[in-house]
Amino acid sequence: MIFMLAGTSDARELAIKIEESGWKVIATVVTETAAKSLREAGISTNVGRLTAEQMAQFIKDHHLQAIVDASHPFAEEASKNALAAASIAKIPYIRYERASQSFTHPLVTVVQDYEEAAALAAKKRGVIMLTTGSKTLGIFTKYLLGLENTRVLARMLPRVDNMEKCQALGVAQKDIIAMQGPFSKELNVALIYQYNVTLMITKESGKVGSVDEKLEAAFECGIETIMIARPKVKYENMHSDFEGIIQELSSKLESEEE
Repeated sequence: MIFMLAGTSDARELAIKIEESGWKVIATVVTETAAKSLREAGISTNVGRLTAEQMAQFIKDHHLQAIVDASHPFAEEASKNALAAASIAKIPYIRYERASQSFTHPLVTVVQDYEEAAALAAKKRGVIMLTTGSKTLGIFTKYLLGLENTRVLARMLPRVDNMEKCQALGVAQKDIIAMQGPFSKELNVALIYQYNVTLMITKESGKVGSVDEKLEAAFECGIETIMIARPKVKYENMHSDFEGIIQELSSKLESEEE
């Protein structure tokens, strides 16, 4: 059985592909919504964040053979825990990550982290749409809320905990865009015009993460984008396609059996 960190929309399809190739999968996710999608596909699922030690114990308890880390490109802590757990449990670690994209455009500024993005946005001001999720919202509110000539729009999943976080951080209800993607270019354009957005902040999540649609919309509307580069994690056995994962599993697990 394979232990999978399933933190992206394409992780579900990868889990199905792995099971079709002859291995059972047990996936770990953070939310019940993600778990429901996997369970509907017949994938066994565990819900909750796990430390490296908890992952290693889970692997031992369930006699798991390998870790496939298909967590989000920005979930670096989860990946580091998975790498450590694989080392503790002495099983193969394999990384699936959406192909990265390079963006060179006069309206795009690439920065290295959330703090840099927030500091740059504070200089630019205007109507700023955040498409970076709720986890790092506090960084942006610290830099941006209360600034003159600045409005912060928080676009995020319509979950109760997200709304409570917005309230706690001082984000007004009229500045919350609570929607679940994927977002087409047309919808992104509509939101930009509806709110008179002058600056968008996003993450380099990859094509499946709808980065293209966000950028195409921003270009069409002539607004600037601050893009946060992916975290630099030293992965092992990384692939950006499903076939590479299947081949890696076959190689690793067959060599162990010999």
